[in-house]
Amino acid sequence: MPSRDYESAPVCERLDLDKVIKGLCSDLDQLRAGKIGVNDAIARSLLAKQIFNGVRIYLNASKILSGIPVTPETQAIASN
Repeated sequence: MPSRDYESAPVCERLDLDKVIKGLCSDLDQLRAGKIGVNDAIARSLLAKQIFNGVRIYLNASKILSGIPVTPETQAIASN
């Protein structure tokens, strides 16, 4: 089992990913109970997919920027 990356763990809290995951679980429960339609469930899942794509891009950028020497220019980019 690979070791856990404790440096990226705060990202989950900062981006409220637990709320997204709980929302997806709630959507699945609502779909199974017939409270929402298939099209609504698909739309919600596609929205969550885009959120996770954004998280992937954020993590990749953080990884890339962490390997770059800190200069005033890179510090300004990282702070935005």
